[in-house]
Amino acid sequence: MQFNSFSEFISMGGYGFYVWLSFGLAALLLIILFISSKLGFNKVKAQIIQKQKRENKLKLAAEQQRQSIQTEQNENTNDTKEVLS
Repeated sequence: MQFNSFSEFISMGGYGFYVWLSFGLAALLLIILFISSKLGFNKVKAQIIQKQKRENKLKLAAEQQRQSIQTEQNENTNDTKEVLS
């Protein structure tokens, strides 16, 4: 279809309102989808980072507990050796 003027292009032979409304609505929905996806991605990314920090903190606490238990066992072993000597 060929148009002689810009106003004919906009009116689209009397169907311009429906055509441009459809294009506008599709563009709006795509923008909303993009923003929603971006926000969701950022939220999931933040949750993953938070979970990793929590897991690292738990690993560190478990390691410190293991070291504490090992130190106590070494001290007990040393005390037992001293008593036996």
